[in-house]
Amino acid sequence: MFTCWFLAQETPIVDPALLNQLFSDTWTLIQGLLILLVGWIIASIVRGVVKKILHNTEIDNQIAGWISGNDSSDSSIPIEKWLSDFAYWLIILFAVVAFLNTLQLEAVYQPLNSLLGELTSFLPKLLGAGILSAIAWLLATLAKTIITRVLGSFNLEEKLGEGNEQISVSQTIGNAIYWFIFLLFLPSILSTLQLEGTLVPVQGLLDQILAIIPNVLGASIIAAVGWVVAKIVQGVVSSLLATTPINQVGAKFGLSTEATGNSLSNIVGNVVKVLILIPVAITALDALQIQAISQPATEMLNQVLTLLPKLLAATLVLGLAYAGGQYLSDMISNVLSSVGFDNIFQWLGIAQTPKTPETTSEETPETTTETKTPSQIAGIVVLVAVMLIASLTAVDILEIEALRAVVGTLLAIAGQVLVGLAVLALGLYLANLCFNLITNSGTRQARFLGHTARISILVFVIAMALQQMGIAPNIVNLAFGLLVGGIAAAIALAFGLGGREVAAEQLREWLNNIKEN
Repeated sequence: MFTCWFLAQETPIVDPALLNQLFSDTWTLIQGLLILLVGWIIASIVRGVVKKILHNTEIDNQIAGWISGNDSSDSSIPIEKWLSDFAYWLIILFAVVAFLNTLQLEAVYQPLNSLLGELTSFLPKLLGAGILSAIAWLLATLAKTIITRVLGSFNLEEKLGEGNEQISVSQTIGNAIYWFIFLLFLPSILSTLQLEGTLVPVQGLLDQILAIIPNVLGASIIAAVGWVVAKIVQGVVSSLLATTPINQVGAKFGLSTEATGNSLSNIVGNVVKVLILIPVAITALDALQIQAISQPATEMLNQVLTLLPKLLAATLVLGLAYAGGQYLSDMISNVLSSVGFDNIFQWLGIAQTPKTPETTSEETPETTTETKTPSQIAGIVVLVAVMLIASLTAVDILEIEALRAVVGTLLAIAGQVLVGLAVLALGLYLANLCFNLITNSGTRQARFLGHTARISILVFVIAMALQQMGIAPNIVNLAFGLLVGGIAAAIALAFGLGGREVAAEQLREWLNNIKEN
């Protein structure tokens, strides 16, 4: 009995091998947790250190400025957070892989280990791309600074910005150079990162840009030189013309006499500048060698260049015609006024001689608008006629068929109206002359006969004037015929009905004479 109890006490309750395995696994788990804890602590410390370094040195803002291409630091891009989080999660990833490796969980840590291997193998490529990016940034910043300062020394903004809002040309060109240098380094950076799918289109784009850059540069140089030459010539021409009396001539046409304002000398200078810039623009577009852009633009500019001499000639004709017409208008107005043409309305019987009203000392004369005298109206008519003839000549020079037809029609209508008015004026004069002669004859019913003669002449003259003006000639002829026929019929009826007895007596006398003979 005691022997059985002793044997039962010698049998172990837990298997020692299992216990050792449990202790070993527990220690391994503790080691893994310690590794994970240490990794988290190190990652947190590194993240804080990186963030503090970037915050104290403003390196993150400088990197943001490099990315955005601005000289000033740009805090809108969180570079500080991105870099600190990247360092944190990279260390955490290493700690997780070490934790899983310690636990010997190959099925779990093998993919993470492969990812970490890919990441560590990509770090040299990333470092190389970073070095190339830093070199590109250094060269781009240096080139941008030099270009901006050199162009700023020429004060291009003041010379080119004629309006209130000036364009920063130097900054625009500097930014273009900045990003162009980055574009030059972009294929090398993508090749270092072995991003072949992105490298091919970028390389093709860069090749096309590099192929067109000489043409663009040549066109830009031609345009810049042409612009400078045009500005110089404009200044010289405007200054030379300002020393002459040409601005006083332009003042007669409502232009300014100031050389810097809307004066004739300034207008001529601008025209000369445009005449220089048009062939410069054609040459610059040809230098681009882009047929889709240069060909239609060149054809348009060639048409403008062909039209400009005709336009200048037409403008010169109109200007000379206006000057000559103004002189002729003043001369005719003075001549007609000296011969008493201002009394033509009294001659025609349209208006009586105005009587000067008697005004007392208490009455104040009312201000009336200045009216044109007949001689002044005749001068204006002469000026309009001269300008119409000059307009027809100018349109012939411009070779615009539609406008030529319109001006020709207006000139023909104006001529017909003038001839019609002349016929009407002559008829009014003759009608009044006949009226005065008949009424002054002293015969019976002289005033009635005078009015009858005047009305008859006026009806006849009005019909002739309207027909000469071309205002519904068929209707005018018909109305005149009906009016004359009606008057004749009325006279015949009046004579027939009123003189029946006289006519009967005269007929009896004629019959008696026939019978006697």
